[in-house]
This record gives sequence, structure tokens and C-alpha cells, in this order.
Amino acid sequence: KIPFRLNQNQALLTFEDEEVAQRLIKMGKHTVNLDSKIAEVKVKPFTLEMGTKFELHVTISGRKINVSEVPELSIPEDWMRDKLELNFYKSDQGGGGEVEDVSYDKQSGTAVITFLRPGAANGFVRCTKYPFCVNGRCYRLPVSPDTNIRLEKFQVYSGISKKTILLKGIQETEDDEESVQDLIEVHFQKPSNSGGEVEIIKYVSKGVTWVCFEE
Repeated sequence: KIPFRLNQNQALLTFEDEEVAQRLIKMGKHTVNLDSKIAEVKVKPFTLEMGTKFELHVTISGRKINVSEVPELSIPEDWMRDKLELNFYKSDQGGGGEVEDVSYDKQSGTAVITFLRPGAANGFVRCTKYPFCVNGRCYRLPVSPDTNIRLEKFQVYSGISKKTILLKGIQETEDDEESVQDLIEVHFQKPSNSGGEVEIIKYVSKGVTWVCFEE
């Protein structure tokens, strides 16, 4: 869906026939009878804001988990790696097993545990905090699956609706928004006003609204 910002005293009309919209745009100005007053409105073409389309592919590793908030202790880094390996090797949460590699970053307090057996990491998917006991204290470390995220078929586009016109300069009246909208629609439905069948209309008298174009 491509959003379009419709400002105060503006209206959008989408016609069933593209030729009607293009004809009205070429004329530029229109005199619309809004019951209590005559409004000189401007018909403008418009370009929708730029949008993007893409596919998001997420692959969850069955062998790796990410561990964070590893406590900073006054022990050598290789000792900490050994304790992390032992801790996740002994896992009783339904996952874990023999560890192939432990990548530990003391500065950020994070580690990546790689298990030897495929699927060993799957048992940690629902386990957000995992107990880690070291030097007589127990911590609960956040655990998350290791994921690989890829963007594919990335496209940038700007949409143009050839069947839609933008009306500007609609004067405020004492009539309610729906009544004014009906009067505008009646005016632009008439072939005598170079109009045609209106598919949908949206008029805003106060504030701002967002209109979404689906195609």
C-alpha cells in the first residue's frame, strides 16, 4: 500500500475511466457549486510518495546460539570460554551437547556458541534466559538463536495514479464534510462538466488524513 497525505480543503477523486481524469487535469480549473457558495478549484495531477518492495529471508541456525550479558570477571578469557563451553555442554533445557567452538568477546559481554550436532541449538529457541554458574554465583544470561537475514528483490518505486485527480482550494463552508463531498462528486459525475463515473472520493475539510493506494 502506498500512502498519500491529503491536506485540509483538498479532495481526491478516482474515476472509472482514465481518460476522464486526464481531460479534467488538462482543463486545470473548475467552478463547483457548493450550495451556499461557488468554489473555484484547481485540478492537479500528483505523484505518490516513494515506496519500496522487498523479500525478507531469515535463516535460523540449528548449530549456533548468541549469548549476551556475560559477566565481566577477573579471570582469563580462555577460562571464561571453557566455563561457557562446559555450561552449555551440560545443558538440561532440551538442547545443547558437544560444543565445537566458543567465540567470546569480553568487551561487549557476548559469546557465540557453536555446537557439533546439527539441531543442537533448537532447544534454546524458546529459552530466553539461561542459567550460568561461575565462581560460586549464578547468572541468567539472555540467549537467542543465531540468524542470517537477507534482503532480496529490493525495488524502489514511485506510484502515479492516472485515474485520480487532486482538487485544491476548496473553500470552507458551513456544510458538513459529507455534504460537500457529495456536491463535489455530483459535479464531476456530469458529462456536461467534462466529468464521468466516480469510483471513489475522499474530501478533507479539517486536519490531515492518509489515503492508501493499493495498486
